[in-house]
Amino acid sequence: MSTPTEDLSAAGVSIWLDDLSRTRIHSGNLKELIETRNVVGVTTNPTIFANSITNPDDTSYDAQVHELAQAGASAVDAVFAATTQDVRDALDVFRPVYDATNHVDGRVSIEVSPDLAHDTAGTIAQTKELWERVGRENLLVKIPATKAGLGAIEAGIAAGISINVTLIFSLQRYAEVIDAYLSGLEKAKAAGIDLSTIHSVASFFVSRVDTETDKRLAAIGTDAAAALKSKAGLANARLAYELYEKTFAGDRAKALLAAGATLQRPLWASTGVKDPALPDTLYVTGLVAPGVVNTMPEKTMEATFDHGVVTGDTVTTTYAESHRVFDDLKAVGIDFDDVTQVLEDEGVTKFIDSWHGLLDMVTKGLEAAR
Repeated sequence: MSTPTEDLSAAGVSIWLDDLSRTRIHSGNLKELIETRNVVGVTTNPTIFANSITNPDDTSYDAQVHELAQAGASAVDAVFAATTQDVRDALDVFRPVYDATNHVDGRVSIEVSPDLAHDTAGTIAQTKELWERVGRENLLVKIPATKAGLGAIEAGIAAGISINVTLIFSLQRYAEVIDAYLSGLEKAKAAGIDLSTIHSVASFFVSRVDTETDKRLAAIGTDAAAALKSKAGLANARLAYELYEKTFAGDRAKALLAAGATLQRPLWASTGVKDPALPDTLYVTGLVAPGVVNTMPEKTMEATFDHGVVTGDTVTTTYAESHRVFDDLKAVGIDFDDVTQVLEDEGVTKFIDSWHGLLDMVTKGLEAAR
């Protein structure tokens, strides 16, 4: 009997863990998840690192913080020293997966500073700095899909850097992200860079869409609105996959793929269920399609392993139904463009808040060590 995570992998879904800590790496837990839960990658963000580094029960960072304090490091320097070391060590754990999957998986992401979310030039500079500093070819540098981020995504790809585009909520912005990827590949090709070495994923957020939309549906309060509860997240992601299929079947993308480029895979993010009334594996089993990534909090991954029911592709047969969901949302008065803009703004703000909370905690740790 196969496990649900094996079934998920067999259906074409790459399982990534949405968490990383030094303890997880060095205890052997990460390697164990690769072997027992079919985990083939990791995503990180400022909140994840803040929870890890500031955990009072985790002493694995103490020696490095003390060393950095004696060297006079700033909080920003200390955070990047700690996070780049963790990501580098995790990438080494995943190196066998990277080799076994022909460089598709075995990847770990590290995010540029959230303070740069609206600074194209600053994001480009830090993307190159992180790529060089980590020094592992299976790295993905994570850039938010803000308007300012689009130029940085294109520039990073053009320079031969593999990119995880994060905080995508709308189909319009997703189309712009794919365009930035293709434009970057065209520039890389013109510069003589081997396109097969450049990889990218586009992180499309799911559960947060339901959280914001359901709040608005509840305020409308009609039966028609109530009937649409918790349908927007899956429908939005499924239509993102439709857009992915159409765009990468186009002549522009096909020419780049023929020259050695790789597909920019859709990645389902924010897949932990926020509403306890919903099945806890909803955003996993409801988004099964060939060639996607699903990055899961450990709780969601364990729920999937324990009782997830994988029935094959649950995306490509749902396009007509998903379009109807959006017709119905518009009919009851939901402005989905506003929903996605609010979510993007909130997503950036949350990461900035986590980042500054982390810097504050590290500053106190450095001062205490000095």
